[in-house]
Amino acid sequence: MAAFTHVSHDTHSTTAGGSWSTRRIATTALLCALAFVLTFVEVPIFPPAPWLMYDPSGIVAFVAALVFGPATGAVTVVLPWVLKTLFSFNPYGHFMAVLAGLTLVLPAAAIARRLGGTRGLVAGMVVGAVVSIVASVLGNIVVTPLYTAVSTADVIAMIVPILLPFNALKVVLNCVVTALVQRPLSQVLSA
Repeated sequence: MAAFTHVSHDTHSTTAGGSWSTRRIATTALLCALAFVLTFVEVPIFPPAPWLMYDPSGIVAFVAALVFGPATGAVTVVLPWVLKTLFSFNPYGHFMAVLAGLTLVLPAAAIARRLGGTRGLVAGMVVGAVVSIVASVLGNIVVTPLYTAVSTADVIAMIVPILLPFNALKVVLNCVVTALVQRPLSQVLSA
């Protein structure tokens, strides 16, 4: 696994402190656009529950968070799903996607950036994965009965056979692909 590297040489600032440069805003907009397009790429990855879909938009948000920080990662998680609501109104599904994305990306990026290197990246991914899986399961217990005919008791019964494995598989996919692409993309995005 490649070590996490954060390099930023951007000096053209739109703010006094230099935290959000014109280049960073433009790059964030491009990352949000890519994540938005990827929200439409829905793949069933867990045969026992073919209605649960995986989309790779979380990978883009994860890379954004590692390169530019948790705030940029959060924007790249939330904005594409807000925009997707204009094309397919699914507030519950979109809320769950945002919940899963934020709870993976924010703790993972914060830890990876604080500790640095491969150790920080792995520790961040492990913590983010656990937080995301727990949040996704708890979110399903609350949200699923609101928009389906499935009762809370039925959702609780789905935790072990469906919700845990699906969310674990989704998080593993996001973490593995992010670990593979983040270093070269970090160099390109920060150049």
